[in-house]
Amino acid sequence: MRAKKELGQNFLCDRSILSTIAGYGELTGRDTVLEIGPGLGALTAQLCRRAGRVVAVEYDRVLAEQLAGRVAELMGGQPTNLESVRADIMDYDLAALPANYKVVANIPYYLTSKIMEKLWASANQPSLAVILVQREVAQRLAATPGQLSLLAISVQLFARVELGIKVSAELFDPAPKVDSQVVIMHRRSDPLIPAAELERFFTVCRAGFCQRRKKLLSSLALGLRTTKAETARLLQLADIDPNRRAQELSIVDWHRLTKVAK
Repeated sequence: MRAKKELGQNFLCDRSILSTIAGYGELTGRDTVLEIGPGLGALTAQLCRRAGRVVAVEYDRVLAEQLAGRVAELMGGQPTNLESVRADIMDYDLAALPANYKVVANIPYYLTSKIMEKLWASANQPSLAVILVQREVAQRLAATPGQLSLLAISVQLFARVELGIKVSAELFDPAPKVDSQVVIMHRRSDPLIPAAELERFFTVCRAGFCQRRKKLLSSLALGLRTTKAETARLLQLADIDPNRRAQELSIVDWHRLTKVAK
């Protein structure tokens, strides 16, 4: 089966690596697991051996139609716990899944940011998400203050982020240009920011990151459409040095700034 470049398809078939990725999911017979982009079904088979129910959402019509047969070949029998769904993951309704479902997937890399937003902005968030992404993106997601990005903040608000194994590009078919790494996200019992404050929080964060190479005094003034004098006053109230840059602030810093920028 030839991969379709326009769909970001890179197939991983190394059984040892796939077993490790599935293992990060801590799956039991009581779990429902969502797989995004099952492709040739190699990871799907690993998930079917572990979970009570596997919902595999595939955009490619041919791959979706062939998935059950491919998984049956890999498992030596037709799985009874596999649901193959032909759909665009961005259109898929996560509310159709039970509470505390899990996600284990090797996703199309060009959709990483959109998939992260869909999962963690959802009213039905996964309890655990194990996703293989480009190594650079995995490291960004797990970053600490000094290297934080808006993407990292939007995930870390809702989940504790850890890094899993690195996967060499040569293990994929076709081989991507960069290595990959597993990112493991455990949902927090409570988000770091109250739900009522999230909209304003992200407004302030987006303002700060609108020109991330500039100092906060300049980027915030531009993003919030206010004067530098007013921005300096807000930063002073939040006890934040105006010469710092957006990536240097912690989530606690951003929350403190949000409270004074109402």
